[in-house]
Formats: sequence, C-alpha cells, structure tokens
Amino acid sequence: MQRLLIVVTLILFGALSIEAVIAHGFIGIFMSPLQSLASTQIFCDLLISLTLVLIWMWHDAKANGRNIWPWIIATLAVGSFGPLIYLLTRKSAKVD
Repeated sequence: MQRLLIVVTLILFGALSIEAVIAHGFIGIFMSPLQSLASTQIFCDLLISLTLVLIWMWHDAKANGRNIWPWIIATLAVGSFGPLIYLLTRKSAKVD
C-alpha cells in the first residue's frame, strides 16, 4: 500500500511538474519564488523540508548500507523526486 501511494504521488507530482515546465519553462519555475514574499516563504519552507529529508536519508542509507550520494545529487537536482524514488527503492524493514 505504501509503495502504491509513493507511485501515485510520483505520477501526479511528475505530471504537475511537466505541466509547470511546459507553461513557464525550466528557468521560469525558479522565478516565481522571487516575485513575492509569500512565494519566497513557500520556497524557503521547501528548502528546510528537503534539508530535513536529506538528513533522514543520510542516516537511513548509512543504517542500510546504501550509497547516499546519488540520492543527495538527485534531491539537489530534481527536488522531491529524489526522496520519493529513494523511498520507492528502499527495502522495507523486516519484522520479526
């Protein structure tokens, strides 16, 4: 069920992202945070959230013997897609 939710999120967020890039261009999606204080606040909130997710991924990858660097690069390059794909490819913890 969790993987299905992640896949649905990836599909919907991917469609939204593609539509935004088509409508505003790749550079254009980064210009809106500079247009108002409210947009800047939302952008800063995203940066804080992704930083916290990166810290969690770092600890989780270390605990599970995964290489964190591809996920850090993916998160910095494509935002939330990195952590979503990390979660999708993460092996579930075994329950004894």
